[in-house]
Amino acid sequence: MEFYTFRTGIYDLVIFDQGVRGYANFDAPLSFVKGNWQELGSAFSLLGDHFSPILASLAPLYWIHDGPETLIVAQAALFSAAAVPFWVYVRRALGAGAAYPVAIAYVLSWPIAEAVNFHFHEYAFVPLITAVLFERIQAGRRWHALAAAGALLLVKEDMAIFVIGLGAGLLFLPEWRRVGAGVLAGGAGYLCLATYVIMPAFGSDPGRYWYYTGWGDGPGEAIRGLVSRPLDILRVLATPDTKLWTLLLLFAPLCFLPLLSPYVLAPLALLAERMLATDPGAAGWWGTRYHYNAAIVMALFCAAVDGAVRLRRATQGRQLPRLLPSRTIVAAVTVVTAVSIVPFFALGKLLTPSWYTAGPRSAAAAEAMRRIPDGVLVEAANAVGPNMSARTKVVAWAAKTAARPERAPWILADLQGRQPHFASLQAQAEDVESLLRRGYREVFSREGYHVLFDPASPLSTPPANR
Repeated sequence: MEFYTFRTGIYDLVIFDQGVRGYANFDAPLSFVKGNWQELGSAFSLLGDHFSPILASLAPLYWIHDGPETLIVAQAALFSAAAVPFWVYVRRALGAGAAYPVAIAYVLSWPIAEAVNFHFHEYAFVPLITAVLFERIQAGRRWHALAAAGALLLVKEDMAIFVIGLGAGLLFLPEWRRVGAGVLAGGAGYLCLATYVIMPAFGSDPGRYWYYTGWGDGPGEAIRGLVSRPLDILRVLATPDTKLWTLLLLFAPLCFLPLLSPYVLAPLALLAERMLATDPGAAGWWGTRYHYNAAIVMALFCAAVDGAVRLRRATQGRQLPRLLPSRTIVAAVTVVTAVSIVPFFALGKLLTPSWYTAGPRSAAAAEAMRRIPDGVLVEAANAVGPNMSARTKVVAWAAKTAARPERAPWILADLQGRQPHFASLQAQAEDVESLLRRGYREVFSREGYHVLFDPASPLSTPPANR
């Protein structure tokens, strides 16, 4: 619905659409959105931005339908499919009576809702693989579990941190101790290999996403800083308080049961990666928006189930069990909490009638896009970029900078909607005026949408007559 009513965005939907299209065409997963920041019209390999080779598995879907809608549907299917192995896991631990409500609670959980609202990210694979991982551990199938852990490493390089935490957790299980040591060492080795060898081979800089300057200028300094200033860890974890609210919203709906299970070390390791960041560039990591919490939500649910089992065993045969919640009550509280917070997160839009209708400027947006020829490089306003990604080389609309003075031959600007790379609506209007002074021609203007093209650009194509 949001795609067809121009409410998606270039970040990250177009980035992944361009990359998966490359795989579908038996080519490299190149993104013009990423590459355009380095040189006009250039493409950058997604394997250098984040090492996510698992995206290649979506390429066959593009042979059926070539467009960002495929990714949106694929993500929904992956999130939904995770409920099946998770249901098996819960049924084996707590019985069928608890399995259904807990599985429903996962599907309605706010991390999944916020990830779906973000339209697509490689973390879409994580809940399904995580559910299979813990179900296989529960079933005692070591090689199956190791295969699932290996699959997680193909999702994104930082899933190695999750695997390190998993290995640490398995050290607390006598029958899995040797496996845990191997998993921990393997995760650490893979993290170094991906960060310092594989990704640089695709054009990455190991410090590309280093948001820990408060701890040091690199991993070695940061580790020394963490060890030598333990009290600062608490300060960083509580600053800003957004971090504390996120942690509360992750654990409270699960009755804090994950804290009773060694499995919690896996999601806690990934949470530490985000919450120990000190730089403003990492602000998106700390809150409840976007996709980041979808990478840990299934692990937290699995840890909660394991925690409930451990709590039941610890209280069996004692005088106090009636004072503690039964597994049925825990399941009921979990699903009631999940349902009660739905209106406060992305799924709440489903309760708003206006969400189902197109905005007043949708017709103008569609007409503006029709003026853009196929195959051209176009700087697009954020909300309309995805709808042109299947037939043009879309990049983000952004003003000229010293690092990137050249501009795309085609511009689709929106002067009524705030854009990510401009400080204000006034700045957006000034950019359009500047382009016109430079010789760009305006071929469309309506309800805030402006289509400009540069007839002098060697990359230019005459306006489409549509």
